[in-house]
Amino acid sequence: MNFNVNSSFLYIIAVCVIIFVLAQSVFFLVRAYRRGKEIGMSPAKLRKTIFSTSIFTIAPAISILLGVVTLSKFLGIPLPWIRMSVIGALTYELPAAESAASALGVSMSETITDPAVYTTVAWVMTIGIIPSIILPPILMKKIKGGMLKVKSKDAKWGDIFMTSLFLGMISAFLGVVFAHVREGLAGFIPLFVLLVSAAIMGICGLLIKKFNLKWLETYALSISMVGALVFAVLITPVIVG
Repeated sequence: MNFNVNSSFLYIIAVCVIIFVLAQSVFFLVRAYRRGKEIGMSPAKLRKTIFSTSIFTIAPAISILLGVVTLSKFLGIPLPWIRMSVIGALTYELPAAESAASALGVSMSETITDPAVYTTVAWVMTIGIIPSIILPPILMKKIKGGMLKVKSKDAKWGDIFMTSLFLGMISAFLGVVFAHVREGLAGFIPLFVLLVSAAIMGICGLLIKKFNLKWLETYALSISMVGALVFAVLITPVIVG
């Protein structure tokens, strides 16, 4: 029996996970609605809040969809659907999958046909994200206290410290972008895509500032991701040939 990354069994597992996540969302939505009525909020205000927050979920949903599409060629749809719909993010899932594939000598441009490779990639993606669930409840209070202590002593150095942490995180992901530049022009494709994405984000920032488009702040990330994805689709065949 041949292994299939889009088998019915994997789809059934994915659907069960998604239904469970949706059930949790509905449960807390109902609890929040009832609590809102208990503290005196009007039904009209509650409905308006639900509607407005639903609108703002569209942008993150687009990012999730892009993540599923990006990984679907290599891993099929069920696994990326599960990972991106629960606690995953493309900024983690893609490097994790790429690292595992590189260690196994497998190309991410081809669909996995070996179940051993599939399970290895799935384990790397899953185990790697577990600390992000366990550590925050344990360490967040101490980390937050330390950060507030730094800012209370010197607000300027506190801001520099926070900016440094953010830039350090970004630098870790930049390594993936520059990893293949020695392979010729094709190795520069991630860099070109990064520059286009940054340019689109910059344009969105200018529009927000010039025309006070507050709504664009929510969708700027998704717009830059979609624009970069379209650019990658167009430029890759031209460069690779």
